[in-house]
Amino acid sequence: MKLIVPFLIVTATSAMADHELENRDLIVGRILYGGNCASCHGANLEGQPNWQSANKDGVLPAPPHDSTGHTWHHDNALLFEYTKLGGKRALAARGITDFNSGMPAFEGVIPDQAIWEILAYIKSTWPEQVQKVQVNRNPSH
Repeated sequence: MKLIVPFLIVTATSAMADHELENRDLIVGRILYGGNCASCHGANLEGQPNWQSANKDGVLPAPPHDSTGHTWHHDNALLFEYTKLGGKRALAARGITDFNSGMPAFEGVIPDQAIWEILAYIKSTWPEQVQKVQVNRNPSH
């Protein structure tokens, strides 16, 4: 007699790990990005020149948010916290205290839901493969 043992395969999907960015208004996100982020990160998400080289104060220029940058290397929670709390506070909350971030806090300037709209817009500009990689950086909810 053959014994058939059922098993469950659990995989991370965008529905499980990326729900914060689902069903967002990308047009609103683009407009909000233009009004709040483009002055540093570029109208085309290209970042500032030499973004990987710190200035004389030890601060890195604003990185690109397109697929050439490292934004997609991070999970949604960090991207949200970095935007809301600013780089220094967001990293300090994760135990990183020796990084001199130039990212200002937008808490009290941009509402939480609007931050998610901006992040959804940024993500929408990445190639499909990059989007898939970034989804897997998010823990399941």
